[in-house]
Amino acid sequence: MSVEVGQIMEGTVSGITNFGAFIELGEGKTGMVHISEIADAYVRDIHSYLKLNDKVKVKVLSIDEKGKISLSIRQAMQIKKSSRPADIDWSKELRGPTGGTFEEVLSKFMKDSEERLLDIKRNREAKRGGGYSRGRG
Repeated sequence: MSVEVGQIMEGTVSGITNFGAFIELGEGKTGMVHISEIADAYVRDIHSYLKLNDKVKVKVLSIDEKGKISLSIRQAMQIKKSSRPADIDWSKELRGPTGGTFEEVLSKFMKDSEERLLDIKRNREAKRGGGYSRGRG
């Protein structure tokens, strides 16, 4: 199987370093996933995302003149997410981590945010000494 830029492939994690992971693609070809291409979130420790011999889907980002293959797990997952079937039950998909609907989770978030902003405002006013304002007089 030839490796081409833009292709989505399955590979096996063959090595892990501080800066990325090496993925065995088959036929003796190995590519590297940089730490920034492992997940959408900030990756502090690669070992919390990948283990040796894990099977992963990767997207081929580039192949340089020396044959080095640059891969992305993050971009392969984004393509997978965007190709969802149209018959998804969105009422289940839009549930938040607490199990509520999107609207319930959003409402709770807004309420919590407003409370935090009020606390910050009260704290600032207390540090300023109340209603004192400069420039009047």
